[in-house]
Amino acid sequence: MKRYLCQRCTNCCRWPGFVKLTDADIPAIASFLGMEERQFIQEFTRLRPSRDGLALTDQPDGACIFLDGRDCRIQPVKPAQCGGFPNTWNFPGWREVCEAVEVEEFPGQREF
Repeated sequence: MKRYLCQRCTNCCRWPGFVKLTDADIPAIASFLGMEERQFIQEFTRLRPSRDGLALTDQPDGACIFLDGRDCRIQPVKPAQCGGFPNTWNFPGWREVCEAVEVEEFPGQREF
């Protein structure tokens, strides 16, 4: 199985779609931002089209609401979906936009 090391190009943060939030993501991000969970949900999330959970809102150009230039404003607590890209999930055509480099996988290697 191929593994990739993120180069923090932020191209995936600009791709249209939904950043799904887990139950663990919400309190972590809210705490990091110094706000109540309810306030975070009201200001930075939207209901997913399937109505089965929340996703982050977008900037007017479709980029993630927390993308600031080439920096993630919530990098230490970014959603699980973001941390898994492109190794645990990706989208058609991702190699054309993503600068991640292929790396050798070692037995017992952990994801970060």
